[in-house]
Amino acid sequence: MDEKNTCLAGGKQMMDDNEVRELVRQKYAEAITAKTGCCCNSSCCGSDNSAANMITGGLYAADEVTGLPQDLVNASLGCGNPTALAELHPGETVLDLGSGAGLDVLLSARRVGPSGKAYGLDMTDEMLAAANANKAKAGLINAEFLKGHIEDIPLPAAAVDVVISNCVINLSVNKDQVFHEIYRVLKPGGRVAVSDIVTTKPLPDEIKQNLLAWAGCMAGALTDNEYKAKLFQAGFENIELEITRTYDLTDPSAKNLVPGATIKEIEKWNGAIVSAFVRGRKPAR
Repeated sequence: MDEKNTCLAGGKQMMDDNEVRELVRQKYAEAITAKTGCCCNSSCCGSDNSAANMITGGLYAADEVTGLPQDLVNASLGCGNPTALAELHPGETVLDLGSGAGLDVLLSARRVGPSGKAYGLDMTDEMLAAANANKAKAGLINAEFLKGHIEDIPLPAAAVDVVISNCVINLSVNKDQVFHEIYRVLKPGGRVAVSDIVTTKPLPDEIKQNLLAWAGCMAGALTDNEYKAKLFQAGFENIELEITRTYDLTDPSAKNLVPGATIKEIEKWNGAIVSAFVRGRKPAR
């Protein structure tokens, strides 16, 4: 598959959903197999993974991950720490969308305790195998990993108290469907608390056309206002968006975050790509 086989015609984005999904699946399978901590190959993230480390590095405090396999921590592909920012309580049921190697699921399982439950949902067999291996190493019995797509969550309606996600929703072509599915599986009064890549202004078509940029978590990103608007349209209330990291695209280690961008383009878009923590609540009635 041509990694740049996305085109724009007449100003309308022509993108094959399955093609994007398959590219993302391939990149994440490669990442967990190589344990690179990067969602892309070296052509996207750089041979030293410095661009990936700019996004994924330093997200978890040492005391949070004590007792968990070091490989699990090293293989984190997130852009935030939703388990630290979300208020999880004993006995709650939590769902992590795009759970990867399972770090946020296992941290959630600890927080909700033996009377609670933490689900992880992922579409990549290699990720699910790694997650189940990490679950066994951690000795947690209140965690469960499911195979599926975040646009079609394999759980019944009103099944969970909290939905979290870590730098995954931006990878979906159909984000409206993702937000509607989150709303469906939440109990009345349930919360969504996700970390994600967003932009403070719309990205140019040149970046959106690049599927490598999409798999690198950039081209699929919504603006901050679009993110909040889509949550509102799905039915959520009390929506908040907090920027947690702003990426310096002029840093040499960031050169592969926006492949093919010129120096002038980088200067223009510097500061526009950020990590954010986004909260919302399903109405109690």
